[in-house]
Amino acid sequence: MPKPDRPTFAGVPMRRLAWLIPAAVVAFAVIVLVARWLRELPEVAAFIAEYPGGTTPPDGSPVGIPAWLAWQHFLSAFLLVMLVRTGMLLKSGVRPPAFWTRDNTRWPRTKRPPRRLGIPLWLHLVVDALWVLCGLSYIVLLFATGQWVRVVPTDWGIVPNTISALLQYASLDWPVEDSWVSYNAAQLLSYFAVVFIAAPLAIITGLRLSPIWPLEGAWSRVVPEKLARALHYPVMLFFLAFTAVHVFLVLTTGALRNLNIMYAARDSEDWVGFIIFMISVVAMVGAWLLAKPLVLVPLAARFGRVQGVRPPQKR
Repeated sequence: MPKPDRPTFAGVPMRRLAWLIPAAVVAFAVIVLVARWLRELPEVAAFIAEYPGGTTPPDGSPVGIPAWLAWQHFLSAFLLVMLVRTGMLLKSGVRPPAFWTRDNTRWPRTKRPPRRLGIPLWLHLVVDALWVLCGLSYIVLLFATGQWVRVVPTDWGIVPNTISALLQYASLDWPVEDSWVSYNAAQLLSYFAVVFIAAPLAIITGLRLSPIWPLEGAWSRVVPEKLARALHYPVMLFFLAFTAVHVFLVLTTGALRNLNIMYAARDSEDWVGFIIFMISVVAMVGAWLLAKPLVLVPLAARFGRVQGVRPPQKR
């Protein structure tokens, strides 16, 4: 008899997570205690006094968050959630409920016959394309409006200030910041890593593993498939870890003001940003729950041919 599927999260068995959670709590407590001990040392205290962890934006830098950046934040978060959802479906190894084939009589037409894709892979590629378009528009607007100075280091002082900010975060004594004007050094470097390192890595490795990448010729050797597989999943885990830390800090370092800055593009402490944030959470949860064969099969059939539809299996 086939073994029953074991519940997993992000490809990790839940039984293993039961051990990881208390281990993470213990590690967190140790980090906090060590950071607090270090901050009591005179040399470390002097270092933090000299490098408080902030950043000074260049002269003429824009102040505040424009509306387009608030919308981009919601869209990128929404699409990232769906990428994780579809990535988890692919990682589970469960046989797709149906298969989709592109209609080659429509644009874009290709010389080679279209490849058959499982419905979860089809959805993953669709969300991928939307996420890439969102990212490209973000990069264009970032440099067109001068907002790039908020997420790109402009001097070497970022290094000691990042160390200082991380030490302050680790000790649970948050560094002084004003996100409406500029991010602190740790925030700036983390956003830079997400936008200019992790996101391109996710795109390149995802393209290499997708049906779009040529299977033959020189292109097949530019990025080895084994390397792409080895990097793609850890990049997703990095996004998950970044999101978890990001949400934790947003909610514990002045939630109302932070949510207003991020979602309502306003520097205030009213409830507007919180309401928009909750609406976005409802949208994410709804999209997560709707990513099921009952919804996906009819949707995919509008853009190609769907075959091998199987009724949902009861567990």
